[in-house]
Amino acid sequence: MSAAGSPDRRDPEVLGPEELAAISRSAVARNYPERTVIVTEGDASDSLFVILEGRCRAYVSDENGREAILSDMGPGEYFGEVAMDEGPRSASVVTLEPTKLLVVPAERFRAFLAENPDFAFHFIRKLLHRIRELTRNVSGLALLDAYGRVARLLLESARDEDGRQVVAERMTQSEIASRVGCSREMVSRIFKDLVQGGYIAVEKERIVILRKPPARP
Repeated sequence: MSAAGSPDRRDPEVLGPEELAAISRSAVARNYPERTVIVTEGDASDSLFVILEGRCRAYVSDENGREAILSDMGPGEYFGEVAMDEGPRSASVVTLEPTKLLVVPAERFRAFLAENPDFAFHFIRKLLHRIRELTRNVSGLALLDAYGRVARLLLESARDEDGRQVVAERMTQSEIASRVGCSREMVSRIFKDLVQGGYIAVEKERIVILRKPPARP
C-alpha cells in the first residue's frame, strides 16, 4: 500500500482497477460499519471479500481473549482466500472504519479463477507472498528478541516522506505489542530506549525513523 493509502501496483497484495472491475461482476457490494466482525476464526469458509473502501484488520485470538494482529488491509486488498479449500477460517477480520466490500461466494470465485487466468496468477502470487511473510514472521519470533521485532516492524512500516522515513500508520503500543508478540510494557520500554538513543522521534500520531535501529540493544 502506498503512503497515501491508494493501491500500489507493485504490491502483490493489491488489485488494480482492471482486476477490481473484473471480479466485481461476480460479486455483491456491501457496506459495513466500523468495528464489524466480517469473518470469525474457525467458521466455515464460504466467500472471498475484496476491500473497495475503508480498512480491515486480520487477527487471531485464544480462549482467554488475547489477540495477535496479523495484518491491516486497505482498498484493493482481499481476504478469505481459504474459501478455495472449503476449510475453516484461519483468522478473524474486523473493520477499522466504515468499509465497503465486494463479497464473492466461494463457488463463483472458483469459476471466476477458471475463466480469468490473469487473476488466477495474481492470486497465486498473493499466496506466495503470504508464505514468505509467514516464514519471515516465524523466523523473527524464533530468532529475534522483542527489541529486534519492534525495530523490524518500525522499519518495515516506514515510508519515505520528503527524505524522512515515517511510520504514518497510527499504531498504539498495545497494537505493536500484539503484532510482535510481547507485552505493552515491554514495547513502552523499547520505545523509551529508541527515543533516548536517537533512533526514533514520536510525533503526533506518527513515528519518524531518525536512523536505523539495531537488531538488539
